[in-house]
Amino acid sequence: MEFDWSPEDEAFRRDLVAFLDQTLPQDWEEMSKQGPGGEGQAQFSREFAAGLAERGWLTQHWPVAHGGAGASSWRHAILGEELWSRGEPRGPQYMNVNWIGPTIMEFGSQAQKREHLTRISAGDVFWCQGFSEPEAGSDLVALRSMARREDDVYVVNGTKIWTSYANHADFCFLLVRTDPDSKRHRGISVLLMPMDLPGVEIREIPAVVGERYFHEVFLDEVRVPVSCRLGPENEGWSVVTYALQYERVGAPRYARGARTLDRLAEHARERGLLEDPTILEKLGEARALCEAARVLSYRVIDQRAHGAPPSADSNVARVAGTLADRSVGELALEIFGADGLESGSFADSNFRMAMTAGVAVGATEIQLNLIAGRFLGLPRE
Repeated sequence: MEFDWSPEDEAFRRDLVAFLDQTLPQDWEEMSKQGPGGEGQAQFSREFAAGLAERGWLTQHWPVAHGGAGASSWRHAILGEELWSRGEPRGPQYMNVNWIGPTIMEFGSQAQKREHLTRISAGDVFWCQGFSEPEAGSDLVALRSMARREDDVYVVNGTKIWTSYANHADFCFLLVRTDPDSKRHRGISVLLMPMDLPGVEIREIPAVVGERYFHEVFLDEVRVPVSCRLGPENEGWSVVTYALQYERVGAPRYARGARTLDRLAEHARERGLLEDPTILEKLGEARALCEAARVLSYRVIDQRAHGAPPSADSNVARVAGTLADRSVGELALEIFGADGLESGSFADSNFRMAMTAGVAVGATEIQLNLIAGRFLGLPRE
């Protein structure tokens, strides 16, 4: 793999950094502590993402026919690195361009592409994903939300849990079971459900990671048009697996971790902690984990750039990113000491955000099981 960036990519990164320096508000660091689902950050996201769209940056890696510029996957990786290192000012919209849009391109009808891809590429729509359920969690195929068909609508009943961004979302990428007699991977369908339909109720789940971060979504006799189904009926699992391959490397947490480490090293220097060999070792270990996560993510991006099919490399990269994030979060608390325990402090905020890394996009334990089976070829028993 060639690790040097092209002159054009380097110029883009410089332009992007300059844009961020000029555009992000003075209180952005405080605002970004809420995470992409926070109230203030979500409100800012629409204006910010629209600004990226005006410059042709938001979906530049998409095909021209769908509102993109046909740029390489590497250009999108640069965008993700710089934005995540600053606290992801796209807010919930990072999901739109990373995996929701590409999945609609692959499986959507022409009408769905016109409706959704246009809005995503303009940066004016929020989505959430309706995956996990109270009795399923990361085991998505255990979902029990049902959608019975009545002529040209599905009547949906069920509950989704741990749903980020639901309080702002215009649409939900919803997994339901459309065959009541089916089990596991069979009989699942994906619905692109408008969140303003009657029967949709959203409740916040108090969480240690912050307010308005997680929600429950209750679905009571929600009538979703059949035209909202993405892909064939009862064959939604192939849609989901396609989407997840994009999602697992769509949030370059290693970039945020590396930027955080720079600040931690400076703080450690100010406090004289760099004389401690244990602190030096932990700083080096955290940096190595961030670099490992970056290189493993680049492997997946390289495969994508060459048109290779999805592989278990995305699971490996996902676990590496989680380990890096967790290492940086724990080190922040150690370096800041008692000051890091103050709610809303730099160390506290980073540790709370790192906690989400182990459950987002499927728990780390699920990823390890997938790596064991798909990457290492180990038997289940």
